[in-house]
Amino acid sequence: MKTKNIRQSVQFKAAPLAVYEAMMDVKKHARFTGASAKISRKVGGGFSAYDGYCEGKNLELKAGKTIVQSWRSSDWPEGHFSTVTFEMAKNSRGTQLRFSQTGIPESQVIAIREGWKEFYWKPMKKMFAGG
Repeated sequence: MKTKNIRQSVQFKAAPLAVYEAMMDVKKHARFTGASAKISRKVGGGFSAYDGYCEGKNLELKAGKTIVQSWRSSDWPEGHFSTVTFEMAKNSRGTQLRFSQTGIPESQVIAIREGWKEFYWKPMKKMFAGG
């Protein structure tokens, strides 16, 4: 199966730890996504989000700095996982999040790329803006 990679960079008006917690804390994650999530806070622990649409395992966790996860969508070929990396860096406007996802099935890359923007970055920005 052919795969592709995506990279995105997003600015949030929040501290790096707040961005990290939005991704890793079940209640905060559900608050901005509007969907249920189960998230282990341990390396090797599993997660699922958006009512089970995506799932995977935590590969690396550094609070306020880095999240690396194996990640798959429920409509991907059985057993196929990509790798997502969230890197948070403090700057004068809050946090610069550098995001990458490698190993996305080629047929899914557009939907996944746009999905991160629409279902994660937009509502996270709104949450941090007090909305």
